[in-house]
Amino acid sequence: MSVLLGLDVGDIRIGVAVSDVLGSGAHPLCTLTRTNRQRDIIAIGDLVSIHNVERIIIGLPISLDGSIGAQAEKIQKFGDRLSKGLQIPVEFMDERFTTIEAEEFLDKAEIDPKDRKKIIDQVAAVIILDEYLQNNT
Repeated sequence: MSVLLGLDVGDIRIGVAVSDVLGSGAHPLCTLTRTNRQRDIIAIGDLVSIHNVERIIIGLPISLDGSIGAQAEKIQKFGDRLSKGLQIPVEFMDERFTTIEAEEFLDKAEIDPKDRKKIIDQVAAVIILDEYLQNNT
């Protein structure tokens, strides 16, 4: 199984998760603070190199009615640029409700609300990547 990188891409931060070599699960890696597209791609490229990533899975914010809205189109463009810039396959995974799932997880884990902002994007990335692994292995 190849190592996968999961991304929860927002306008301010990118939550990052990585799969283990066996493809049995995803683990939080880091949260990147966005600066500009070029630097974002370089930062992700560094993670791809360090972890020998073979594929990137990006959460796609599809509307509740199943349509692709403006935010989803923006994420698709970012994914296309990322794939071209890093020469690595990028796939998209429906991320509806991942933020809610991440918040519920953090509630159960009793994470202090002031600390959640630091990790919620990573938790969402883990959920995206875990769902991908469950559906594609």
